[in-house]
Amino acid sequence: MANHMNAAKNSPKSKSLIGGAMIIAGTTVGAGMFSLPVVGAGMWFSYSVLMLVGIWFCMLMSGLLLLEANLHFEPGASFDTLTRDTLGQFGRIVNGLSIAFVLYILTYAYISGGGSIVNHSLQAIGISLPQSIAGLVFALVLALIVLISTKAVDRITTIMLGGMVITFFLATGNLLIEIDPSRLFEPDGEARYLPYMLAALPFGLASFGYHGNVPSLVKYYGKDAKTIVKAIVLGTTIALVIYACWLVVTMGNISRAMFSDIIAQGGNMGVLVAALSESIASENLSRVLTLFANLAVASSFLGVTLGLFDYLADLFGFDDSRTGRLKTAAITFIPPTVLGLLFPNGFLMAIGFAALAATIWAVIVPALLAYKTRQLYPNSRSFKVPGGNMLIIIVVLFGALTATCHLLAMADILPVYQ
Repeated sequence: MANHMNAAKNSPKSKSLIGGAMIIAGTTVGAGMFSLPVVGAGMWFSYSVLMLVGIWFCMLMSGLLLLEANLHFEPGASFDTLTRDTLGQFGRIVNGLSIAFVLYILTYAYISGGGSIVNHSLQAIGISLPQSIAGLVFALVLALIVLISTKAVDRITTIMLGGMVITFFLATGNLLIEIDPSRLFEPDGEARYLPYMLAALPFGLASFGYHGNVPSLVKYYGKDAKTIVKAIVLGTTIALVIYACWLVVTMGNISRAMFSDIIAQGGNMGVLVAALSESIASENLSRVLTLFANLAVASSFLGVTLGLFDYLADLFGFDDSRTGRLKTAAITFIPPTVLGLLFPNGFLMAIGFAALAATIWAVIVPALLAYKTRQLYPNSRSFKVPGGNMLIIIVVLFGALTATCHLLAMADILPVYQ
């Protein structure tokens, strides 16, 4: 009887749905949210929310397609195993390269954003540093935590996420009271807003990246598809609500014309937070907002770099000894930190490039995996995403459209708000 009770207690179905949803929401929401109001300034509030809802749906579907494919493998099977056994060696290499590129470019983005917000924080107490040096300090301190151990990252990230939640609700709760609704729905200046949506699509996609956690949820819950689906839907919906609140707060307190100045200064995190702080009457509230920004970029940096650190250690066969971890740390942190010193204001540009590569591993590859597993297991009664091949085509087209929009924006063919 006791054995049966223990088995029931440890079964995947007894595991908390909220826990899985928080893993998805916590991975999705991060420093990338600071790019949304800046790239959304051109199309403004209504179209920004509309775009986010559309991207949320497509990224939710791609995550569920990945889950569908993942359930045909044993719990614990990684992205690498899925692509190797389903799409072959070429698919595995393309997917692996896109994941590595996303992790590297996001590490650089967070060094840039971290340098910007650390610089803003120091200026508030009368200390002035070149932004590149602030970024270097930010990277070195957090890289040391990753170098120490995964356990250190886990503990510090947990503390940071707790602080992030508290400071987010304190800051946004007060800022929501201060908003001017007329700013949200009657922006000044140019009348045509919709064309600016195309160039903003990649940044929206980058804000819904949780797909690396889908195999982790299968490992955590076993093949309990119903609970995993609920966790993914709930987690991504929480992220969508947080982003919508963030747009209300930023666009309700900063005019569209002011965003031109923010963009002219590089559109980095510190510039946006400084503009928001100017619209806040309370100095304490300004400090809370700055603390939230610091925690958001630090926790994002730790999450991404731990993933990159483990990926590179596995790729190059470095062990977990002190020498092995030093070698892994060198190839993990030196390239993006050097980029951060050379190009300290590349936060927005890097998020856009991350989205370009993410269209492969977070959108197109999950759709192809689902398509191939349906061919390999035609009589399977396992979980299947509704919509048939038409949904797969829609998801692939969304990925292709987003990648094309990024390339066209880079070539100055699409309108970008200045």
